[in-house]
Amino acid sequence: MTKYWIAVASAEHARRGKAGFMQVNHGKKTPLQRIRAGDGVTYYSPAETIRGKDRLQSFTTIGSVRDEELYQGEMGGDFTPWRRNVDYADAIEAPIAPLLDTLDFTRGNRNWGYQMRLGLFEISEHDFRAIAEAMHAEV
Repeated sequence: MTKYWIAVASAEHARRGKAGFMQVNHGKKTPLQRIRAGDGVTYYSPAETIRGKDRLQSFTTIGSVRDEELYQGEMGGDFTPWRRNVDYADAIEAPIAPLLDTLDFTRGNRNWGYQMRLGLFEISEHDFRAIAEAMHAEV
């Protein structure tokens, strides 16, 4: 059964992943083990840069998980974050504000941003499709 996910990262980091991978929670393995081939994933970026004050609050990338492979990437030094392969769709970045009354996880929820702190969470197919439409993406 296909699941849909929001991963949270700065836009700078999410855009790097467009090379064909995703990583979450500073490269931790455990969250990525919940994801399966064919699952849909979109990145929400609260800011342009990590720990940035440059608010963006937009969905920055969207795609589907390519396979079941879970591997460690090479980032230099001792940092080898866990990753999953993702086929990203051609898409434009879309602010979340116009979708707040449409998405299941935000509608009527003044504290919708709280769950973003988890770094990765499951959303409904409805929400994924609404985000994809806002991003002009075919996924």
